[in-house]
Amino acid sequence: MTVSHVTTHVLDTGNGLPARGVHIVLAQRNNDAWVVVATGITDADGRVRTLGPEQLPSGIYRLEFDVGTYFTTAGVDAFFPEVAITFHLDGSTEHYHVPLLLSPYAYSTYRGS
Repeated sequence: MTVSHVTTHVLDTGNGLPARGVHIVLAQRNNDAWVVVATGITDADGRVRTLGPEQLPSGIYRLEFDVGTYFTTAGVDAFFPEVAITFHLDGSTEHYHVPLLLSPYAYSTYRGS
């Protein structure tokens, strides 16, 4: 299986499980606008392995997570309806993994491997 240049993994730390069914958009900044590169939905393991091409040019990118729908579907009140993580790709061929650790009232992220 081919893995995209950018992947993500969403873990619901509130219940200690992967967050299944989270809609995600990968977009690239083009001047003052965001251009959608790819979309995906997390699988049973909370991962999106194919989110765009194998190689992306240098630039500013953003992952947008629809966590409001995820929590509403689970019957959980949550403070954040969406999470947007903006990051820079430097044009290298190395893989970029951007995980999201999520709970109803907090989130965190880091550069994964």
